[in-house]
Amino acid sequence: MIRSAALAVLTIAPLLAPMALSAELPPGAAELAAHRAHYRLALESVHGGDVQAGSGTMDYEVIDACDSWATHQKLEMMITNRDGQDIQMTSDYTTFETKNGLAMRFRMKQVTEQAVTSETEGEAKLDRFGGPGEAHYRTPGDAVKKLPPGTLFPMVHTAALIEAARAGKKFLAVPLFDGTSENGVEQSFVVIERWTEPESSKFPALSPLPSTRVHISFFEQDKDTPDYQVAMRYWTNGVADDLHMDFGDFVMHGTMTEFHPLPHRC
Repeated sequence: MIRSAALAVLTIAPLLAPMALSAELPPGAAELAAHRAHYRLALESVHGGDVQAGSGTMDYEVIDACDSWATHQKLEMMITNRDGQDIQMTSDYTTFETKNGLAMRFRMKQVTEQAVTSETEGEAKLDRFGGPGEAHYRTPGDAVKKLPPGTLFPMVHTAALIEAARAGKKFLAVPLFDGTSENGVEQSFVVIERWTEPESSKFPALSPLPSTRVHISFFEQDKDTPDYQVAMRYWTNGVADDLHMDFGDFVMHGTMTEFHPLPHRC
């Protein structure tokens, strides 16, 4: 699942009950594709603040490690402020997540102008799928955070929202733990905009696949304002394009310019 970090208000989220999860993984989990993608980022809009221009790139890779998924996401942005100053920001994020949805390792580092602004590292486990668990952080300091029942890790979260779209659902609200915040689990709220039958794509491997368009908001626990929002197109194999990444003061648009399917190792 593609991530990053930011803001905005969505008052409908607290009114919806979390999705009921069965003891089995979402059917779509088996269909997620190992792949490598490159995105070109461009400034889409500005909501006040100090940003005047922006551009960047993002590389995202999913590796099928037999009984696990290994992911790596590197985001690089150059933001220009009102004074004409260019600010370089980099986010490097890796995970190793078991396919049964019960355990993951994570590491994230964000750097602004060569100074580390945020860093996390650790592992998380669930007692059972759909059950509670805990996350153990080593960075930024030794800490344990409880994970509530129903918590999903990133790859299973992607599979769950695709399966919800396939089933005709319009909303999905589930706790998500991805390790990008030192505060533990977040609440995710997904608006499923529409389901699209297969259509021609410049990437032949994606042309035979249906897709869905979604808008995802990520909330820290007990907060009504999202830290980050993203809208995107997801194909049924978990590949994403047409990203609208809302960082609060500004929105970046991401276009997939390269896509390479990777082999399944098992």
